[in-house]
Amino acid sequence: MAAGPDVCNFGWKAPDFALPGVDGGTHSLDALRGGSGTLVAFICNHCPYVKAILDKIIRDAADLKDLGIATIAICSNDAVTYPEDSFDKMRALAEAQAFPFVYLHDEDQSVARAYDAVCTPDFFGFNADLELQYRGRLDASRASPGPDDLRRDLYLAMKQVAETGRGPQDQIPSMGCSIKWKAAA
Repeated sequence: MAAGPDVCNFGWKAPDFALPGVDGGTHSLDALRGGSGTLVAFICNHCPYVKAILDKIIRDAADLKDLGIATIAICSNDAVTYPEDSFDKMRALAEAQAFPFVYLHDEDQSVARAYDAVCTPDFFGFNADLELQYRGRLDASRASPGPDDLRRDLYLAMKQVAETGRGPQDQIPSMGCSIKWKAAA
């Protein structure tokens, strides 16, 4: 079932975290943040919405890096019920696709809860002060890839954030598979 996040809560401060990465390190938001902004993307391996735009996420992350914006990808899904989202499979995907960003594992789902992440993909675009400025879609793609010439909503919004510190007032929420929460203990 498709899910989507709420609209952007402008100025909301990014919660810090320390999560293991597929590169073998443990990474904090403060250590990874970009000089002009930071994009935190909740993604996973199995979601058809993520698969449909993964090449574009990689492209946009590389282009945003040139603007001083760091991209951080986090997988928070329950890997017991969704084995394709296991840490080992995350590592394999990151290596196969040559991710130009760190891919972090939120095994206890505390970071997804702190961010109030709803779906994969769910994008949180912060300015240099780690204030939320974008909570929208990458582009108009859905569970199947859209054409390459779609308007690059995420890239253009984050470019504006890098230039002005503010995101666009009009944002279209991302859509994707719901976060796969662990059963309550």
